[in-house]
Amino acid sequence: MMKKEVGSVTPEERDEIQSLFERRNGLNELAKILTADNGELYERLVKDMGETSSKFQNWWNCMGEKYQWESADNGNWEIDFDSCVIYLVTPE
Repeated sequence: MMKKEVGSVTPEERDEIQSLFERRNGLNELAKILTADNGELYERLVKDMGETSSKFQNWWNCMGEKYQWESADNGNWEIDFDSCVIYLVTPE
């Protein structure tokens, strides 16, 4: 893996993606223990996971466009939550 610094975001923007990141992780953990037997709750979880994933992807799309970060076909962006720095991560 190769990491290259390509930009940064504001602390407010970082807070948005960090919140979505933590929510997505929490929902993924919940999905591991919740079964489809629990109908209504399961449906809400699936819906919430879909919405959260969309918001997560939309944030990256919006910020990438706003800041014109370098990208790569086989790469993805990553954020350092402490520094607000964005990295392009690509396989070597």
